[in-house]
Amino acid sequence: MAHEPTGTLPLQSEQHIVATRQTVRALCQELKFSLVEQTKMITAASELSRNTLIHGGGGRMHWSIVEGGARRGLQLRFEDEGPGIADIPLAMSDGYTSGSGMGLGLPGSKRLVSEFDIQSTPGKGTCVSILKWK
Repeated sequence: MAHEPTGTLPLQSEQHIVATRQTVRALCQELKFSLVEQTKMITAASELSRNTLIHGGGGRMHWSIVEGGARRGLQLRFEDEGPGIADIPLAMSDGYTSGSGMGLGLPGSKRLVSEFDIQSTPGKGTCVSILKWK
């Protein structure tokens, strides 16, 4: 089943996190990612979707298949309108935890992907964008 090159999934419940993982797995398989690469991307997506739900009060994941020269990749963007992150350098430091999730946190997710970007405005929300090249 081929996916559209872009799409959006809601992140409002635990079931949405499951749907996110399933969608990311299918997209990775479509892009012919190795099992290791699939696992890394699914793990990062799971962590970030959980952050969106728990800390951001829910939001959405946008996905797109991107092309860069001869290579293709999968870009995921997690957005919420939650409280935001007051101290991004602290949140990006190893060992920092808010007390929930798999303990990977943002730095763990960053290590699993090719490109990682975080934008957050306290009181307005957070957007984390990740990209994994094939």
